[in-house]
Amino acid sequence: MTTTARTTLVTGATGTTGRRVTAGLAAEGHRVRATSRTAAPVEGAQSVRFDWNEPATWDAALDGVDRAYLVPPVGSSDPAAVMVPFLRRARAAGMRRAVLLSSSAIPAGGPAVGRVHQVLPDLFEEWAVLRPSWFMQNFTGDTPHARSIREGGAIRTACGQGRVGFVDAADIAAVAVRALTDDQAANTDLVLTGPQALSYDEAAATIAEVTGRPVVHRHLTFEQLRDRWAAEIPLEFATMLAGMDRAIADGAEDRTTDTVERLTGRPPGTFREFVEREVR
Repeated sequence: MTTTARTTLVTGATGTTGRRVTAGLAAEGHRVRATSRTAAPVEGAQSVRFDWNEPATWDAALDGVDRAYLVPPVGSSDPAAVMVPFLRRARAAGMRRAVLLSSSAIPAGGPAVGRVHQVLPDLFEEWAVLRPSWFMQNFTGDTPHARSIREGGAIRTACGQGRVGFVDAADIAAVAVRALTDDQAANTDLVLTGPQALSYDEAAATIAEVTGRPVVHRHLTFEQLRDRWAAEIPLEFATMLAGMDRAIADGAEDRTTDTVERLTGRPPGTFREFVEREVR
């Protein structure tokens, strides 16, 4: 185990990737400042209250920090509005390295977090942008897919027969730990996928086979999906999300990369392994 005097800030430390990043850093002996809006206790870390939308909480989170794992504010269609001012303050406070969670669907300069991606290299000499494909964890917990599976035995998308390189959040976190702590910063964006690209038909079939429950993929149009999302979130954001499904249908996510294995030294987990472990 290694020890270090550096302190790493983890935003969203109780979330899907943040809690795994925190655990991975703590396991290697790194000091971690774990943030959430409630300052919920996080094992192995110092917990502090932090809210992207409350600048008064920023300085306490940044005190003594020299690197950070950045999870954008959930549900925001314009995270740059709060993240860029925070990052400028972080640089002024002495932070040297930033690792941003983005998406394989959003390039630098693209919508939402793509605008943060675009400015990150100008703010920090050491940086990385993690661009994972769709999370395997989207099929568990209280996510829309998980609820739809439990309540109706169906996954509903506008992805058609498009394929996705679903990736386990544990693998995303393992890459994040390396990007935060390796001596040499990545200084690039990293597209993260699992070992194979699957259609939602194939994902549904795997879940059905492993769980023994009937699960199918219901094919929606772009408009149908947009309207489903718009019942819960602003129309602009709903349109963007539905557009991501349409891009999948057009083949935008039909790829795999070697990034997880190259940075962590082990292959990424398969979708079947994930379902056997976590889907109930």
